Amino acid sequence: MKKLSALLFVCLFIYLLFLAFQTPEALAQVVMKNGSYIIRMGNLNTAAGKSTGTGGNLNITVGELGPGLYSGANFKVRAGFQYISSIIPFAFSISTNTIDFGTLSPTNPLTRTNILTVSNQSAGGYVVSASENHQLLVPGSGALIPDTTCDAGTCTETTSSAWTSTLTYGFGYRCDAVSTNYCASGFSDSTYYKQFARADTSETAQTVMSGASGRSQQSQITYKLNISATQVAGFYSNVITYIATPTY
Repeated sequence: MKKLSALLFVCLFIYLLFLAFQTPEALAQVVMKNGSYIIRMGNLNTAAGKSTGTGGNLNITVGELGPGLYSGANFKVRAGFQYISSIIPFAFSISTNTIDFGTLSPTNPLTRTNILTVSNQSAGGYVVSASENHQLLVPGSGALIPDTTCDAGTCTETTSSAWTSTLTYGFGYRCDAVSTNYCASGFSDSTYYKQFARADTSETAQTVMSGASGRSQQSQITYKLNISATQVAGFYSNVITYIATPTY
């Protein structure tokens, strides 16, 4: 029997966005209303963020009417953007950075999993996107295991489809909820898979997970691999890159 093996290297990239704004001083009266309520605000925030220097660090909100910490017997209010970073710092982790399929045998699909975890307090939430550097290949010979097109031949990096046949070959992935569902659309059916977007053909990295603010939001990624009896023996590998980005 030909010996084939496959290994994926999962890279973790975290892009933290630091936004700074400088605006001229302004006064404004903001009014929001409908048939049931009216809200008047006497100002717009003009600046917020974290300032650092040799003497220390300072989180600020400029323009807020009543910034600060207010607490009582049954409540606690943190008013001002300066509290956001201190409550839940942005963090992204992957449970394992190496996916090893071991020795492969024809028409015997294998799956492996890892867990993506995001903690985030940005006002706009976050997204996690993914791509592969290329299809699974043997670097020395260029032999390929292509990305799956699923049973109907319709799987792409943006379109999912059922993959159940042992005679459907290739490599693909799906996303599943761990507790709450943060996965991108297309995986509501447990048999549905997609391709990873390919960086070597300039395909755009696709969102695999997104959510609002919160701690330890998790999704499970399942990687599936199946080969035919004519697959060339060799050590196949590629790199999957995940990018977690807070949004504002």
